[in-house]
Amino acid sequence: MILSTTPTIEGHRVTTYLGIVSGEAIIGAHIFKDIFASIRDVVGGRAAAYEQTLTEAKDIAMAEMQQRAEQLGADAILSIDLDYEVLGKNNGMLMVSASGTAVKLDK
Repeated sequence: MILSTTPTIEGHRVTTYLGIVSGEAIIGAHIFKDIFASIRDVVGGRAAAYEQTLTEAKDIAMAEMQQRAEQLGADAILSIDLDYEVLGKNNGMLMVSASGTAVKLDK
């Protein structure tokens, strides 16, 4: 399946628009990650634990969206948009949502 943030795919024509598909992931940030991230904020550098959590949440949301598009018989998902939000008490949860338009392409 072709996944794209663009509204078209070069060399292909959209034959059928199947509708909007989405996927979501909500992941809690662990207290140890918070402690190490705080230390990194003081001494500088990248917060690898948070980066890994962001990547994991994005991958889950994208896979869920792709699964929904496959159920519709899609060949591609166009105009993909990723949104990131923090939720919960003390912003202890991370939500990533992915959405796009499922389409059938000419072959």
